[in-house]
Amino acid sequence: MAGLWFDELEVGQVIRHEIRKTVLEYENMMFSSLTYNPAQIHIDHDYCSKTEFGRPLMNSIFTLGLVIGLSVQDTTLGTTVANLGMTDTVFPKPVFSGDTIRSETHVLEKRESKSRPTQGIVLFEHIGYNQKDEIVCRTKRNALMLKRPA
Repeated sequence: MAGLWFDELEVGQVIRHEIRKTVLEYENMMFSSLTYNPAQIHIDHDYCSKTEFGRPLMNSIFTLGLVIGLSVQDTTLGTTVANLGMTDTVFPKPVFSGDTIRSETHVLEKRESKSRPTQGIVLFEHIGYNQKDEIVCRTKRNALMLKRPA
């Protein structure tokens, strides 16, 4: 089991995830197409050349998914029951094709489930960085986690 049980997570714990990912233009185009997002800022090079960015931005929901996805192997793979929600999601710096994203996770809170004795709720903060160590995404995520089986 790669993921951590509820019992193994401690408030204040910081997990720096080893896997990194260089994002590519085709992923941005595919993600924007699959999610029916026709925003020019993601898919229109001519339009983007006239913006302050000069090129398409990676879709922010793709970035959010990637930052959380990079954490799964070290945190919740096989030990999470469900995502309960995300809050305080921000994207302080843009992500462009060719950027390499890495992630780290902070355990902010945890509590036993009141209705599920074999589970607990953990508040994670996931932070994504680009190759310049600039924060590109930050989010808080509540996850319903399994406790270690008896």
